[in-house]
Amino acid sequence: MTVKVIKTIDEFREAINTDTPAVFDFWATWCGPCKVISPVFQQLSEKFPNINFYKVDVDEAQDIAQEVGVRAVSVFILPIGDALSGRLTIVGFYQMPTFMAFKNGNKIKDLVGANAPALQNLIASLA
Repeated sequence: MTVKVIKTIDEFREAINTDTPAVFDFWATWCGPCKVISPVFQQLSEKFPNINFYKVDVDEAQDIAQEVGVRAVSVFILPIGDALSGRLTIVGFYQMPTFMAFKNGNKIKDLVGANAPALQNLIASLA
């Protein structure tokens, strides 16, 4: 099955309000992990034809991202320690990509991060 791109809030609401499970990949063009997991998402769409697959660019569809609570956050870098001594720890996090599954208008599952095995498990649980 082809992954469809959702661009409007009306398209999103129509896509989530069906009996067929719908999985959404909330991503951004600047997000490295989003680019890495994208081919996996495409492959899963072909492996599970009984599930609808969608992509939402959170920068282009900010209203959709806001409605579902997805934040377009890149990496937050917090240096801890003393750079001059060579002891510096970098702490960072991503909230992208975020995957959400809906059925009959209700969110039933979600996953944050580009974790291919976890994504496959999430989608397999919907089949």
